[in-house]
Amino acid sequence: MKTIATKDAPAAIGPYSQGIVVNGLLFASGQIALDPNTGKLVGTTIEEQSAQVMKNITGLLAAAGTDFDHVVKATCFLADIGQFAAFNEVYARSFGEHLPARSAVGVAGLPKGALVEVEVVACVE
Repeated sequence: MKTIATKDAPAAIGPYSQGIVVNGLLFASGQIALDPNTGKLVGTTIEEQSAQVMKNITGLLAAAGTDFDHVVKATCFLADIGQFAAFNEVYARSFGEHLPARSAVGVAGLPKGALVEVEVVACVE
């Protein structure tokens, strides 16, 4: 088992790791739209926050030696499921042709008042 820690994604805001690699898989903790440098929430719209979330995930994937092409599962949490279409546009740009399995759910609230949180599982070669 290997713990992933990178400055290219926000530091954990609780008792958890940014990610863990075990048996060739990265299990990344959920990412909200925090700026890794300031720890502050970025953006006020679902599009702005989703872009930051995907940027944070990029950092975690890179730190584990993988990328979006190797993501096998994504779980997406939206504070307002009515904004799914807008979120989906940003999400789709990050994944391109590769489409992992995915769940998307509406939730009552997210840490720090975020609009979106995404966690991924990815193959690590």
